[in-house]
Amino acid sequence: MDQSRSPKGHHDDEDTEKNLSSPTKSSRVVEIAERFVYYGLAGNLITYLTNELHEPVPTAAKNVNTWGGVSALLPIPGAFIADSYLGRFNTILVSSIIYCMAMSLLTVTVSSVIPLHLRKSIFFVALYLLSVGLSGHKPCVQTFAADQFSEELTEERKAKSSFFNWWYLGIVVGGSTAVLVVVYIQVRTLPLFIF
Repeated sequence: MDQSRSPKGHHDDEDTEKNLSSPTKSSRVVEIAERFVYYGLAGNLITYLTNELHEPVPTAAKNVNTWGGVSALLPIPGAFIADSYLGRFNTILVSSIIYCMAMSLLTVTVSSVIPLHLRKSIFFVALYLLSVGLSGHKPCVQTFAADQFSEELTEERKAKSSFFNWWYLGIVVGGSTAVLVVVYIQVRTLPLFIF
């Protein structure tokens, strides 16, 4: 029997820590980046709708709130699809591809590549496509990362608890940075590049 493994096939403490640090750190970095992008977009959305798409403020506020509500509710069917059909990994993969496509499409729509008369409709398609991407990402990534820990070893249970603390700190850091720093810089110092 290999001396570096316990009877149940788990690595010793040092090996476990080395094996878990990479996937869990990368998942936290992905979550920080995702929250940064989402809150950066949400923070600028009403400004973009009113200044660039020339919507009245009440209409822009309605559109932002509707998009926020859809983005908050779509993870429910996303979780069902992940649990019943695709599995978490495939759901994360597909939703990440959709998310990246939506962000690329948003980038193209805010540039001058798309004619002005088509820009608004393509913008909203991209915005709601982003919500579809979030619907598979939000319910699956955290649990997928938490699955990297075994409940059988005390050290891994402690590491799992620490993981969730760092996970939520990452969410707060990503969102706060986007809302406080990026939006401030964009609105105050770069009025021509709001989006």
